[in-house]
Amino acid sequence: MSLWAIRIVFLILCTLGGFSVSQVRPEWLEAGRLWVLIGFGFGGMLIALDEMLKGFSLRAFSAATFGLLLGAMVAWMFDNSGVFMWVDKEDEVTRSLVRMGLFIAFGYIGMIMAMRSNKEDFALLIPYIRFTRENKPDNLLLLDTSVIIDGRIADLIDARFLEGIVVVPSFVLKELQLIADSSDSVRRARGRRGLDMLARLQRNKANEVKIHEAEVAEILETDAKLIRLAQALNAVLYTNDHNLGKVAELQSVKYVNLNELAAALKPVILPGEVFTLKIVREGKDRGQGVGYLSDGTLIVVNNAQRFIGQQIEVQIISLLQSATGTIAFADPKHAPPAAAPAPTA
Repeated sequence: MSLWAIRIVFLILCTLGGFSVSQVRPEWLEAGRLWVLIGFGFGGMLIALDEMLKGFSLRAFSAATFGLLLGAMVAWMFDNSGVFMWVDKEDEVTRSLVRMGLFIAFGYIGMIMAMRSNKEDFALLIPYIRFTRENKPDNLLLLDTSVIIDGRIADLIDARFLEGIVVVPSFVLKELQLIADSSDSVRRARGRRGLDMLARLQRNKANEVKIHEAEVAEILETDAKLIRLAQALNAVLYTNDHNLGKVAELQSVKYVNLNELAAALKPVILPGEVFTLKIVREGKDRGQGVGYLSDGTLIVVNNAQRFIGQQIEVQIISLLQSATGTIAFADPKHAPPAAAPAPTA
């Protein structure tokens, strides 16, 4: 049952409640129909209040309640401290106004300070109490649109490299659907790939996948919503967006950039290393052949033009760092190198 269906049922029950009051206590109001309107209005008011507070989390409510109680206690101490002895005790109206002002002011300050604080602030205030769950909290993996379309996250989960509950926000799912319905063929293909990857994640048995339905109503931008949701859920944000990762880092949100992870996991090539390589095309210089490692690293092999289309053993002789990455130069392992021009990038 959807949220709005529950609200409609609640509104009907409130209306029926007003009608019941008109039947049980007809003397309370001359026009019994007014009770029906009162019941309907009461239900509508609560639904409107619910809509206004939908971005208000349980943690924020708990913090606000704690702050309100703390502010009320401070206001009571001020009221009974003798600071306001100048107010005539017989002037009950003035004294009540002063008391009400104290409770409103300190209650407001307490609520605001508590809602802006974090768990560590509460731990400093109450040294032996920490607001944590007794059981170990779930490891939540929050995915953005780019990392779902990329697809490598599914490979990592299938390989059991990542453990925890995979969380896909509903607004990310909507964005994938919009991309899949795009008139641009390239965007449409990317969107459909993202939906296929999401279906693959859901078929995985090792990690539970949850579609998070909560909306961040006060924020329109998807990236800002992701960061706010990661903060609320204490989740790790997985993305391929470099800028989103940096913004998340500035806001103390843990994140993993799969591109950075892939770069860190690239195998280190050292001079003298021997491995098998397929020569796929000729190089720039005479007699050279070119091959690629699985991570895309370019290998230029001297005297290997005759081996195009074949797998041969090569030995690394030197490395060159360029703007596009590392280029390695090698010789065939079992064929003596012939005289050739010096390798160039």
